[in-house]
This record gives sequence, C-alpha cells and structure tokens, in this order.
Amino acid sequence: MSASELSQLESNIIERLAARQSAMESDLDRFVAIPTGTGHENGLAKFRSMMEDRLARLGAAIDFLDGDPTPAWIVQPGQSANLASPPCLRAVSAHTSGPRVLLTGHLDTVHDPAGAFQSLTRTSLSRAEGPGAIDMKGGLVTMLHALEVLAECDVHIGWTVLLNSDEETGSFHSGRAIRAVAREHAARGGLGFAMEPALPDGSVVVERLGSATFRLECIGKAAHAGRDFAQGVSAVNALAARILDAANLVDLRAGTVVNIGPLEGASATNIVAPRARAWGNARFKDAAHEARVLAGLRALESAPDAPLPHTRLEYELNRPAKPSTAAMQALAQRVIEIGALVGETIGTGKSGGVSDGNLMQAEGLTTLDTMGPRGGNLHRTDEFIELDSMAPRAAMLALALLRSQNGAAGLG
Repeated sequence: MSASELSQLESNIIERLAARQSAMESDLDRFVAIPTGTGHENGLAKFRSMMEDRLARLGAAIDFLDGDPTPAWIVQPGQSANLASPPCLRAVSAHTSGPRVLLTGHLDTVHDPAGAFQSLTRTSLSRAEGPGAIDMKGGLVTMLHALEVLAECDVHIGWTVLLNSDEETGSFHSGRAIRAVAREHAARGGLGFAMEPALPDGSVVVERLGSATFRLECIGKAAHAGRDFAQGVSAVNALAARILDAANLVDLRAGTVVNIGPLEGASATNIVAPRARAWGNARFKDAAHEARVLAGLRALESAPDAPLPHTRLEYELNRPAKPSTAAMQALAQRVIEIGALVGETIGTGKSGGVSDGNLMQAEGLTTLDTMGPRGGNLHRTDEFIELDSMAPRAAMLALALLRSQNGAAGLG
C-alpha cells in the first residue's frame, strides 16, 4: 500500500470516527461546561478525573507526576502567590513494542471560572463558541475518540498521554515532567503529537518561536514628594527608563519580540517610589537570538556598588524555540498526505506562539503540535470551534498513529 492509498482498516477507522460526530459534540459540551481557568483546582480536578476514567477504560496504566513550584518572582500583581502545583496525568497504553508516541494536551483555559462565558453555544450548524472549545478541549475530544476507535478496531499502539493543567501560564509547574517524558520517548525512537488547535485553514505548525519570562526591579529611596522630594530617588522613573531601553531590543525582522505588560510602583502619588517592577515576555527564533536578548536585558542591571537607583533582572527560559528540522518537515508532510486521504487539504505554517511542543522537541522528540481541530478567537469570549473538523482531525491522528507503528507512511 502506498502512502496515498487507504487500507481497509484505515477506511473502517475513518467511517467509525465520522459516525461519532454526535458523540464528539456531546463530549465537547460536557468538557466546556467544566470551568478550568488557571488555578481553579475544583474544575481542573473534575476534568482530570474525567480524562483519567476515559483513558483507564482503554486499559492504560495511570499515574500522576508531581508539579514543581513556580519561582516566586514570576507572580504578577493581582495573581495569587499560593497556587498549588497541579500534577500531570500520565496514561500509558499496555502495548510495549515498537516506537512509542507521546500525546500531550492541557486541561486549563484562560477563561474566568466565574465569568459569563461558561458553556458551549452553537452559532451555526458547523460552529460553536465556548470557553476552551478550541484551546484545547476540542483537541482532547478528538484525541480520546481517535484512541477509542483504534481500540475498537483491535489496533494495539504504544502511546502515552500526558495532560497538564498549567500550559496557559507557561507550564512552569509541569515543564520538568514534560521534558522527562519526552526524553524517554525520544530515546526509544518515538514521535510526539500535541493537541493544540490547527491554524485557521487546518494547516499544521512546523516552526515556533521560543519564549522567556523576565522581571525588571528598580530600587530607589522613599521620600515625601512635597517636603523631601530632593532626598528621594524614584524607582518608578528608573523603571520607565529601563522599559524604554528594553524596547530597543525588539527586532521584528529577526523575529525578536520584547514586551512588557504588568507594572507595579508606589502606593501613593505623594511618595517618591522606593521600588518599582515590570514583568515582561521575550520571543526569539533560536538560541543565538535568545542569548542576545538576555545579554541586552542583563546590560540594564546595576553594579552592586552603583549609586541608587539599582536595577535587578530575573529571567526564566520556559520554552526554547522549536525550529523546523528535516525530521519535522518529514512528519508534517506525512500528516498532510494523511489529511488529503480524509478530505482535509492542509499545508504548513509558522507561529510566534509557543506550546508544550517546544519542550518536547527540545528533548529530541520530533513533535507536531497542531493536531487539534480548526477554530479561532483563542483566549477571547467568542472563542469558537469548527465542529465539522473534529471527526476528520481525529481520523488524521488515528491514521498517523497507525502508520507510525506499521511504517506504511514512514513515520516510525
């Protein structure tokens, strides 16, 4: 059988998944109705338990990998400093021979658990809006149904599913666990698939920028603004200058972005600020460009014996860049060919966004991280999913898993 042909088994898999459209929509309804915003452990625990049950029914061995604490300085104004480190759910199929495939996804969303955007609402026959509908509960639905149909068809594949609960905030809790599991799979010649949503036209992402989080802190000297202004040293003024200096590190042609958002300064207008802070994010296309950003930020720091104001830098690389390697291009091409067989005409693209696929590929595991359905308006209160893309994307995943085991498409 050539890569451009379907076997009887593959045709059967596609037909079975198409017949599950209604069941997929029902699952999506239930998943979206569970609030899983960042740190909302009640909802996350409920959703985690639901996923555990579905994966256990497939005969997978289930365990939980402890999360790590987030560095204290990363907590921004308005965020809780006492959030628990949520565990990763790991499910390992019983099949042990051949290369193992690592499937990853995240349970958390960016949406307010107490907000008005709480459920799935159909806006047309083929589209629905809901919190996390496309990012990424729709992807988790397609993954579950793909695995269940493979099991129905008596297809035994070595897969591991790893689900975290802090992807939307940078996977600081789960990053070490993701890297370790990815490293294990890479050592066995495996592949990685992450269930992030496809690009709007269904294309898959083959290259992503890297991401780092940083904080600039300026220390000055407090004084009463009216009586002793000249005795004070404003940390706010110093921080403003440092922010403008950091902005000079932006190089859009090179793919380098340095963006500063949350700020913290004095508590009153009549106090010369003794301390001010700014939190930022940097994006870069490779390690060399990251090194330039880091060097530029470190140049803003003060010498220990310098007069006030002092500037200090905290910096954390949380997702290395994900380059388009030859192996990545080959995997994408195989998935594109499979897509054509199930009626999905797709291509490849790049993204300035990051995902846990960055972590997986950094450990040597070739990873395609946009295997989820089509949709849009991610992180907005009109986030939507194209319902009619779920069954085809599930079929693409199922066939990619099947062919990774038997070598029909050269994925193994």
